[in-house]
Amino acid sequence: MSRFVNLELGSESEDQWQQQKAVVKDEGYYLAQARAAFEAADFELALRAFCKVLEFNPQNVSAWAGQVRMLIELGEYREAKLWADKALERFPHEPELLAAKAVALGRSGDLQGAMAFSDAAIEERGDTPYVWLARGDVLLARDEVRAAYCFEKALLLAPGDWFIAWLAARIRYYYQQFVLALKLLQQALDLNPAHFLLWLQFGQCQQALGLIGPAKRSFAQAQQLNPKCHEAGFALTRLAQSGLGSRLRGWWRRLFER
Repeated sequence: MSRFVNLELGSESEDQWQQQKAVVKDEGYYLAQARAAFEAADFELALRAFCKVLEFNPQNVSAWAGQVRMLIELGEYREAKLWADKALERFPHEPELLAAKAVALGRSGDLQGAMAFSDAAIEERGDTPYVWLARGDVLLARDEVRAAYCFEKALLLAPGDWFIAWLAARIRYYYQQFVLALKLLQQALDLNPAHFLLWLQFGQCQQALGLIGPAKRSFAQAQQLNPKCHEAGFALTRLAQSGLGSRLRGWWRRLFER
């Protein structure tokens, strides 16, 4: 599988090599790298880093769960289910693995199986933010309004954590609930206003709702915070080319969500 290859090092000067030599690339190093990549929405890099963690320690359940979650973020639900099954052979009662498989099943259309695994995650004393985010994801796949309680529960379990608010927003965005995603992103921005990714996704929600002016400002803010964020530049270019049709589509979306 192409994603599960080792990270490659480019050519380095002698000084760079000495600096690299001083860094101990162990289980903890790659776990931190995976977390940082996840927080930057670089899901491919996070996936590779979680795989490196498992090379050092096949019993690291967080890395197994992280691997499945990255595959879900990449939209590879069948592959996510396969890796969840592999992990559950080792850790059959791990709540976050059960929750991740529930999401993979729900997004694949197996709503009954998704609910069963989500129930199992909660029954295994799975009182973590991700278990409740996954529960909300499954309920949205089933078009149930009870999802709101699950996101509130996740946020209560992680007060002041922008990352959880962002993850909840991503789920709302996936199910095209742009107004609710926008509210969650605002919470994340209140906690971490200097993160370019939050401004980028804030702009994406605004654009989906036809709020062209605010979206432009959000994309510009993302680009200012991270000049290497090419996606913000592309978004600004697309907005400059958009017209009345984009605003009308956004108006209908806002009306429908209300």
